[in-house]
Amino acid sequence: MKEFDDFNFSVEKYTKDLTQECVGGSDLQQRKKEIEAYNETTAATLKQTCKKNYMEFIQTAKEISHLESEMYQLSHILIEQRNILATMTDGKTSSHLKAESLEAESSTAAEEVENSHATRAVKEMVQGFNGNLEGKTFLNEGALIVLDGNDYRPIQRVFFFLFNDVLIVCKVKPDKRLDFLTEYDPKKIAVINIKDLDGVKNAINIITPDGSKIYQSITAAGKTEWIEKLEEAFRFDQKKKKGQAPQPPTRAKQQSKANTPEKESTPQSPAEPKSLEDETPEWLGTASEEIQTLVAQRHFEDAQELIKRTQDFLRNESRKKVPLAEAIESKVKQQELKLINVLLNELSNSHNRNLQIALRAAKRPLKILVEMGRYRQASATLLKVCAVSLRVAQREARRNNADISELFFCDLTQVACDFLTAFEQQPACVSALVVWCNAELQYFASQLIKHYLTKGTSLEAVAKCVERVRKPSTKLTEIGLDISYHLEGLLRTTLESLIEESKERLLDSVGRTEESWQPYNLQTKSNLKRLLLELDVLGIDVRAQATGDTWINLTQSTVVFIRHFLQLTEYCGCLAKCETLLQSLELLLKELFISQHSLKPPSDMAVDPNFVMKNKIFLVDNLLPIAIDKFRQISGRQCEGLRELHKKMSRQQGAPLPRQRSVYTTDVF
Repeated sequence: MKEFDDFNFSVEKYTKDLTQECVGGSDLQQRKKEIEAYNETTAATLKQTCKKNYMEFIQTAKEISHLESEMYQLSHILIEQRNILATMTDGKTSSHLKAESLEAESSTAAEEVENSHATRAVKEMVQGFNGNLEGKTFLNEGALIVLDGNDYRPIQRVFFFLFNDVLIVCKVKPDKRLDFLTEYDPKKIAVINIKDLDGVKNAINIITPDGSKIYQSITAAGKTEWIEKLEEAFRFDQKKKKGQAPQPPTRAKQQSKANTPEKESTPQSPAEPKSLEDETPEWLGTASEEIQTLVAQRHFEDAQELIKRTQDFLRNESRKKVPLAEAIESKVKQQELKLINVLLNELSNSHNRNLQIALRAAKRPLKILVEMGRYRQASATLLKVCAVSLRVAQREARRNNADISELFFCDLTQVACDFLTAFEQQPACVSALVVWCNAELQYFASQLIKHYLTKGTSLEAVAKCVERVRKPSTKLTEIGLDISYHLEGLLRTTLESLIEESKERLLDSVGRTEESWQPYNLQTKSNLKRLLLELDVLGIDVRAQATGDTWINLTQSTVVFIRHFLQLTEYCGCLAKCETLLQSLELLLKELFISQHSLKPPSDMAVDPNFVMKNKIFLVDNLLPIAIDKFRQISGRQCEGLRELHKKMSRQQGAPLPRQRSVYTTDVF
């Protein structure tokens, strides 16, 4: 098969050479099988290679995500270091302070002019924006491109106006006009730098309350500027709280101070106490922003730990020393709700075709939600995810003609075990598991009836299907969840209708074939031996009825009925393990046996009555006791209908009729 790997492979040439080499159709069929086998092997190899590449792609994407998170953390640290250095440079000499004050005044004036220009531009250029921009500080503006989150293709062009407490997003129309889309609070968004790849460059990921979007800047410098400006807007209020550098006293103030008597300069009251704001821990003041950053970086455990630490701190006596305790607590509460929503989304998006993968992906958000006390929401979301995985697995199993019963109950057991492990300390959540199992069992039963227990299904197929369902359902009893009785109740109506349908079909088939009422001739010794072995397997021995090399001293219909009735008894015994079906199954066997036993030869047929009676006696004395015992062994229950029938027919059974003889008369005495 190396020819197929050749770059210059030609189908016509290969086909022509192949027809010349092969002799006859058998050789061509053999080569065809080899080519098909090579095709299957190649397809399997390609599937394995694609799967391997896909797994490597997922691993690479995870590493890229971790690297982006680390880069964002480094950017965050560098910005904080820059702010610290800027704060340290504030302690300069008075001359420098004076120069800086003059520069600050000029820069303030310039900023006011710039703010007024930006405000006017927004009102004039942006259609549909009615917000108030008075008193806001303008930081940056520029055009960006919205990219698709999956394949990074451009979607639309947008234009940003960034102020200290609002980010205005506008859509760029084809005629270059701006149409207002939405606005965000810079303190409620997070910016993540995206590493330049082959498909996209100069991109940033902005996480807003509405979701996450990817924006692309035209240049790398523009991308860096937007990251810095958004970070500046995020920390604008914190910079304002630090205040301006102390201004040198003016000449008027110095003169007034000189003219003031010394008594006035001396303090008349004790020193004022230290401001309560100074007693607030630094980590507590920035807890809300830090939690938001941790959630954006997907450090959910650290965010949950910081929330718990903040709440514990605000519950004790130190709360009285924090003047902004209520505001901080409100912000942290909002961040806690956002974290819960993010975790619930993570949990709901963890569904997968493979249940094990879905449960493994759900462990992290589920554990955090349980620690945060969100038991009901976490349990409901987890069960929804498991329901999707279970139903997808059943659908694929049906397409592949696999056994769905074993798969369903194994998956159900695994979900129940993981659920009880996750909510071990919350017995109230067990009720949700029971309700979910009930719903999934109803769906499973409906699919079983729809695809496997349809109208016209033979009793053999019904018995095998029910038996495959009953065996794995007992596994749930090991964890204290018994659903067998409920499953029998869901299938009862369908099974009863199928049993009734099978009974009518079997009764119609009795007596349809013409019977010669003669011993059964199997033609060869091997056929006789094979029949005796089959009947031995079913539990009945008819060797005493064998005569000669190929004969059985019973009619053909009797032999066929014996084999069929014993097989039917096995199927009925399997179904009779459920007590609710016992009466219907007994009635089926009883009426079928009576129908066969009541068969009689036509009145115009010359038949030996002793032979007819012998067949009936064999059915009552040999077949019926074996069927009763087989039914009891399989189902574990007595078949009262057949027992009563056996007693009744045994009493009615009379001695064989004497054979009629010709009577001759004579005149001789």
